Amino acid sequence: MTQVTRPTWVEGAAGSLFDIDNLPYGVFTHDDEPPRVGVRIGDQVVDLAPVAASEMLEIAHVFEEPSLNPLLALGRPAWSAIRTWLTALLTDETERDLVGPSLVPLAEVAMRMPFEVADYVDFYCSLDHASNVGRIFRPDDEPLKPNWRHLPAGYHGRAGTVVVSGTGVRRPSGQSKAPGAAGPGYGPSSRLDMEAELGFVVGAPSELGSRVGVDAFADHVFGVTLLNDWSARDIQAWEYVPLGPFLGKSFATSVAGWVTPLDALAAAHVDLPGQDPEPLDYLRVGPGAGFDIDLEVVLNGETVSRPPYASMYWSPAQMLAHLTVNGASLRTGDLFGSGTISGPAPEQRGSLLELSWGGTEPFTVAGQERTFLQDGDTVTLRATAPGTGGGRIGLGEVTGTVLPG
Repeated sequence: MTQVTRPTWVEGAAGSLFDIDNLPYGVFTHDDEPPRVGVRIGDQVVDLAPVAASEMLEIAHVFEEPSLNPLLALGRPAWSAIRTWLTALLTDETERDLVGPSLVPLAEVAMRMPFEVADYVDFYCSLDHASNVGRIFRPDDEPLKPNWRHLPAGYHGRAGTVVVSGTGVRRPSGQSKAPGAAGPGYGPSSRLDMEAELGFVVGAPSELGSRVGVDAFADHVFGVTLLNDWSARDIQAWEYVPLGPFLGKSFATSVAGWVTPLDALAAAHVDLPGQDPEPLDYLRVGPGAGFDIDLEVVLNGETVSRPPYASMYWSPAQMLAHLTVNGASLRTGDLFGSGTISGPAPEQRGSLLELSWGGTEPFTVAGQERTFLQDGDTVTLRATAPGTGGGRIGLGEVTGTVLPG
């Protein structure tokens, strides 16, 4: 899908990963002023509050808030109308005098947590990742549990530990059991890991007791953000039977400072790789349910993996439908993650657990053999996708540095 749009008048933005067909939203501060909503164009941030006030928009107040939640709560018709308004402002040369004074260089702002997380759910939707983890943790059993191909598996995480890109991540402590040990011990995790994921941000809520069908995905989900689900694999391995992830996951989850609206990904829709057996009726989707998004995992400045989101087995619409099929309600600010994104090739694995095959096959970074994360390591996730203008757009990166326990 190629959309014909006039080029932006913002210098340096045309042809960049943050051209007029992207326009992600975030919350920023500048010169010790209160945090407020901005949209990125090239390497500039549009301070939306004064622009909207000058235009006397009825919804101008949502851009003055220190969170995207009031904007998210407006719903799909308003999101589309605001995007149309922004596109016109940033492509019509006659609007330069109005918008120009509200452009702030990206290098001069500090990004804040873009939205208040209501609930956080993390899924497990990559066939390659789930198969790899099954082989690592249960080498003598079938890699996939019997239910995996019938439903998008997930767990309910901890909303209060979702942090914005750039926040340091403290190495967690907890119980773990060494192979052959008679019992568990307590201490800092020695198998700290990361997971390359895509997060989906809910805007429009739903009522308790109702369901959100696969066809209503775009009515409720505002956009996407890169997500790193930090994981303590030794704590996780000891605790996850019989109830699944808990303390091995709940200490920190990082998200980007920018949320890319679904409208910006209109050209990135692709078919799912194929589902066998056919899902139950409430999970059936048509063509174009997946997304063609290419991720990059960077450890201490060196790219170690390139996971493809297009390889994911379960689509985000199916995740949302399953999340609500029991009548669970959605709230503005809900966040659900895709689970680790891994492709079939070794260089497409989205976690260090897989890249090092459970720590048994070290990989090389800067000439050194590595398995799990060390104190001082910095992990950065980047991603690009086809844009509606014919080029590619970028998702805001997410980065975090490991702090000692």
